[in-house]
Amino acid sequence: MSAREEILARIRAALGEDPRPTPSELGSPTALTRPTPSDLGEQARATDVVALFADRLVDYKATVRRCAPVELPATIDEALAATAVVVVPEDVPGDWLSAYHREARPESPAAPLSVAELDAAGVTVLTGCAVAIAETGTIILDAGPGQGRRALTLVPDHHVCVVRADQIAASVPAGLARLTEPTRPLTLISGPSATSDIELNRVEGVHGPRRLDVIIVG
Repeated sequence: MSAREEILARIRAALGEDPRPTPSELGSPTALTRPTPSDLGEQARATDVVALFADRLVDYKATVRRCAPVELPATIDEALAATAVVVVPEDVPGDWLSAYHREARPESPAAPLSVAELDAAGVTVLTGCAVAIAETGTIILDAGPGQGRRALTLVPDHHVCVVRADQIAASVPAGLARLTEPTRPLTLISGPSATSDIELNRVEGVHGPRRLDVIIVG
């Protein structure tokens, strides 16, 4: 008997029985399979995903506003109250800024703003998103419609993001399954940018915006 076999024999003797679960204890193979998209959909319907998403964002110290579609322009103007200049992707819906009467700068891929312009004091970026996840309070951007390039939401100090209620998935797998172009580079945002050193001193704004406002529509 080898040393390994002797050690295992002593463990089994000490336990008094074989500690391994029997096939009946494990159950049928289907009990161990991963949930399917339809299973995740059932979970989403059984949970108030919008309320859960909002709660997670508040835990992360984001500012959350909820409004009806007709109230969106006024709610955006409220979120931009302290903003000197708002930068938006050129393809955001035209009515989003209908109640905002200060300087707005659309950015196009043909004429991107410089890092210095995006990092200037008083600059806020306003975007939509691709998907949101209630379970983790995460917003996913994939540079799709109304989102702009990645630098647009990583450089300015303040990000206002509009999330439709029907864009909120219950779980991470369900959220990723909704991405229409999963090969695009993704930006995942879970609250304002923050990190802590070894003494747990919180520092904000290191990897992205220090302030995050999320407007949930619907």
